[in-house]
Amino acid sequence: MSEFAPICIYLVIIPVVSLNPLGVPFPFASNSLTYPEKLPAYEYGSDPFGEARSCFDIRFYLVSILLIIPNSKVIFSFP
Repeated sequence: MSEFAPICIYLVIIPVVSLNPLGVPFPFASNSLTYPEKLPAYEYGSDPFGEARSCFDIRFYLVSILLIIPNSKVIFSFP
């Protein structure tokens, strides 16, 4: 059992350490239902208008692909 003690300690400590940042903010968080004026989207001081989703031109995607491919080649060329 003594050989497995570090593994058991590791398996207990790691979830506590990794879940701690997720659980600590909850006691300090405010209830969003108490502030209904903070619920709508903020658009630079004006009321929100239009749809949040819109169609993008395919050229934006093509430009991003053209930029990603050479960048990945440069990244993998360095040892």
